[in-house]
Amino acid sequence: MKFRIDYLITAVLLFTMAAIAFINVLSRYFLHLSFASTEEITINLFVWMTVLGTGIAFERNGHLGMVAFYKRFPAAVKKSVLLLSAALNALLFILVDVYTIQAIYDEITLFKADSAALGIPVWIYYVGVPLFSVTVFRGVYRNTAAHLRQLEGKA
Repeated sequence: MKFRIDYLITAVLLFTMAAIAFINVLSRYFLHLSFASTEEITINLFVWMTVLGTGIAFERNGHLGMVAFYKRFPAAVKKSVLLLSAALNALLFILVDVYTIQAIYDEITLFKADSAALGIPVWIYYVGVPLFSVTVFRGVYRNTAAHLRQLEGKA
């Protein structure tokens, strides 16, 4: 299998989240204290991992679809539906990125808020969304291209 940076980052994020949760459980059991920062870190890593996972799911054709209707369409309609779906998916993540970048800008220039538990600037947690959404765009493109090649082969 070919090395993929998005798989590696996803695995590292998942391992980090599991390790943090495990250490927190041990701390509560043996030391009778909980680390407040673990929830903050875990939630934000989960958001990043979700964005990465969305890109991987698109690429693997793991997203929900209306397959029962799609299979009944003629090839020309299937192609149009594929292109429309890809455009809408890309538009959704463009909007997510635009609003997230706006939130990052607002946090850096106006609010300058720090996280509650660790005192880290909040915008650092936001940066992962537009950064990792590159995998979503790649996944949408690869999935659409694969389906279009499949339609061309059948046509």
